[in-house]
Amino acid sequence: MRLGQPRNFYDEPFLDRAGLRRGDPHWLAERFADPAARLVPVWRSQNLFRRESLEPVLLPPGTIAVSVEETVLLGLDTAGDGAAYFAVDLSGHEAPPLDLLSESLTASSAAAGEIEFRDLRAVGPLLPRDQGALLAYARGITYWHARHRFCGVCGSATLSAEAGHVRRCTNPACAASHFPRTDPAVIMLVTDGTRCLLGRQPQWPAGMHSTLAGFVEPGESLEAAVAREVKEETGIEVTDVAYHSSQPWPFPCSIMLGFHARATTTRIEVDPRELQQAAWYERDWILAHQDDDAFRLPRKDSIARRLIEDWLER
Repeated sequence: MRLGQPRNFYDEPFLDRAGLRRGDPHWLAERFADPAARLVPVWRSQNLFRRESLEPVLLPPGTIAVSVEETVLLGLDTAGDGAAYFAVDLSGHEAPPLDLLSESLTASSAAAGEIEFRDLRAVGPLLPRDQGALLAYARGITYWHARHRFCGVCGSATLSAEAGHVRRCTNPACAASHFPRTDPAVIMLVTDGTRCLLGRQPQWPAGMHSTLAGFVEPGESLEAAVAREVKEETGIEVTDVAYHSSQPWPFPCSIMLGFHARATTTRIEVDPRELQQAAWYERDWILAHQDDDAFRLPRKDSIARRLIEDWLER
């Protein structure tokens, strides 16, 4: 991201991740016992909200029976009082534990019917940027923990360590350390003068078209991944691949690496395994068009939308 550019949704500059303090159990215990600390509850990759206001619900310490070892330190609030935020995964409950959480929130008069777990993807664009970033971070790190309960080397159970930012194998003969994983994916707006290339997948909302994207493969540079994905999905060849910005995208566990690229060919050959359709769209047509079920731009919290809007406006 170039200096001075606005940040993308789900970026979280207000948090100090305190990486150098995660291994200090006494410091962690003090942060966890601080009355200003807050727990960020997650249930099966969903975040907790007040039903009417869509305000994220954060819990004071001690309101539910969890220890600091059962949480993940997200970081310290650098924009406020320096309080610590801890993610806590409640997915062990078969149903969302709303009654339990409501009892914890009696001081703020929250009843079970007033709070609910919701998918962040449904409400993310409606939230203040810092709140969306905090919830996305909590969702992403708890997703990783849920899928790394066993060692990928020997199959033994793993335990959380380093304030939830490492899982260690419990087999002394192995003792492998596993670190939170993020899958790198390139996402690119391909242009040809006044036109841009957009595609559509059948499972997307009606009319939604977006930029092309795909995961980076082992042994592949980001620029090569951009060119390969565009060629595979649409048959278009590109050059002048230029980095734009990145975005955390924990849906479930990606980092989106945004690029612009210039097309050197224009004939589209869609791979039906990748896309339902793809087409060139004129800048002036997109600017004049109102979203409808035939054509709409991607969701406002996505880097895809940012790539398109930056191109339209320059």
